[in-house]
Amino acid sequence: MAKPKRGKPCWYELSTADPNAAGHFYAHVMGWSIADSGMEGMDYRLARAGDDMVAGIMAAQPGTPPAWTFYVTVTNCDKAAKDIAKSGGSIVYGPADIPGTGRFAAATDPQGAAFGILQMLEDDGRAFDQKATGHGCWHELMTSDPEAALAFYGKLFGWKPGDTHQMGPGMTYQLFRHGKADIGGMMKLMPNMPGPGRPFWLPYFGTDGVQAAIARTAEAGGQVLHGPMEVPGGAFIMGARDPQGAMFALVGPK
Repeated sequence: MAKPKRGKPCWYELSTADPNAAGHFYAHVMGWSIADSGMEGMDYRLARAGDDMVAGIMAAQPGTPPAWTFYVTVTNCDKAAKDIAKSGGSIVYGPADIPGTGRFAAATDPQGAAFGILQMLEDDGRAFDQKATGHGCWHELMTSDPEAALAFYGKLFGWKPGDTHQMGPGMTYQLFRHGKADIGGMMKLMPNMPGPGRPFWLPYFGTDGVQAAIARTAEAGGQVLHGPMEVPGGAFIMGARDPQGAMFALVGPK
């Protein structure tokens, strides 16, 4: 199997106070099947959408707010970690090996948004698929400096700027792409936006019906923040918090 190219979103990971409750919630909302990973000495659960592994759920460190993080492929984890530090970011953990998978590090960008990097042994990841239900499909950065963030990630991952959309006075939504595909957007973090009050990444997962997913979110004890809302291209989105407080978003037909 071929080696993965850099810059591809490849894994989604939830750090939460109650992995068991979170697993039940996302199984109901997303249709995921959740199982223990079998990692010795670690409570780490794997989520599958059909036959594809798409996400991990783990216990958060005490005092750490629940949150989703996504990982991006690099060709050399140690070099990428040094590049992050040289460019004003920080390495929070690693680089370290994951037996049978590759080498990873957890990081923050210069504005403080958390993300991860992963040097995969083989390009067998199906966590990111913009056409599949239950898979990661979009990545939204709320940041204090979108222009600087785009330059940072562009240098690190080879992401290129795409189109821009005006969301309101002083609110520009800057798309970015990997190869020929738009994979996310960046915008200025504004006061009173839902979230932790600091720069952060918000992952979107695909769903086969946003309105039904909103109902399932409420049924399972989550908090719907907005939606269904139509976006350019005809799809609909919704944003929510799970019962432990982690933000996530879904996109698909209404």
